[in-house]
Amino acid sequence: MSRLDTWVDNRIIQNIFIWFFLFLILLTAIQSENRVLTAVFAIALLAPSVYINNLLILPFLRKKAFVFGMLFVLNVLVFTAISVLLICYVAEQICDLNMYINFLGIMVLSMVFASALKIARDSFTRRQHEKEAELKLLKGQLNPHFLFNTLNNLYGLSVVKSDKLPALMLKLSDLLRYSLYETRETLVSLEKEISYLENYMSLEKIRLENTTDIQMNKTGNLSSKKIAPMLLIVFVENAFKHLGNSNEKKNHVYVAIEEKNNHLLFRCENSIDNAYLNGNDLEKSNNGIGLQNVKKRLTLMYPEKHSLRIHADETSFSVELDLNYSD
Repeated sequence: MSRLDTWVDNRIIQNIFIWFFLFLILLTAIQSENRVLTAVFAIALLAPSVYINNLLILPFLRKKAFVFGMLFVLNVLVFTAISVLLICYVAEQICDLNMYINFLGIMVLSMVFASALKIARDSFTRRQHEKEAELKLLKGQLNPHFLFNTLNNLYGLSVVKSDKLPALMLKLSDLLRYSLYETRETLVSLEKEISYLENYMSLEKIRLENTTDIQMNKTGNLSSKKIAPMLLIVFVENAFKHLGNSNEKKNHVYVAIEEKNNHLLFRCENSIDNAYLNGNDLEKSNNGIGLQNVKKRLTLMYPEKHSLRIHADETSFSVELDLNYSD
């Protein structure tokens, strides 16, 4: 989070800015010999009623609208009367009805303006919290999903007592270390994320041996960029899950990653069987939870900053992601 974002999110700074804005308005509207002192005095009179309304009365708006209305009116009338009496006392003049009506109008406008700002800010904060909660849920779904698939592979190798099992276990240990301890932040180093993909693909190379051509190509400056953690692994994992079963030709999984002008261009392609494609929808199958998950994460974290294209033909299934991670 940048320093500007920290200031914008700081409630004390927000309140200071709003009151300063109101001070400028009063400064231009008040007709008095000492406009600055009068504006400060007016704000001091308005502030108690505004904060009482925002902190104590406004919460009733969603629960009991009638109670909110009664308390709102009572707050305005009482503090208007108190303010007018104080003004008359300080100015050593007699209070009249016009003075009360004028200050009542100022009080109502201030309360409505403050209430609208409070409702808008609370709504924005609530949506942000909901977004963060959904992101945590989606990220939490990734680790068990990946672990489940990997353990299935390990189980298959243990049944046939394969000598590849120890190497697979070491790779799995590295993968779990990253997924458990280095993905707690909203964004992680793109370099680490790619290293994670490489470890996963190395694990699959050990498992698949010479039956599948597995390649990864990287270009561009990848060292200084950040990305949402475990975002790309879903596509790579999906490619290995849906590899073809034909013995007539060699399967393949190709991954290409390019950084260009603050855009991450990612492509993942895998071979499939035409028979499997005709009988299944790779996106909507029971194994498609990963693709559904990553689409939600992209929408939440990169709104209007990404382009995702999924294509399938008779021999291959491909995913192309154009991600704009510029600030």
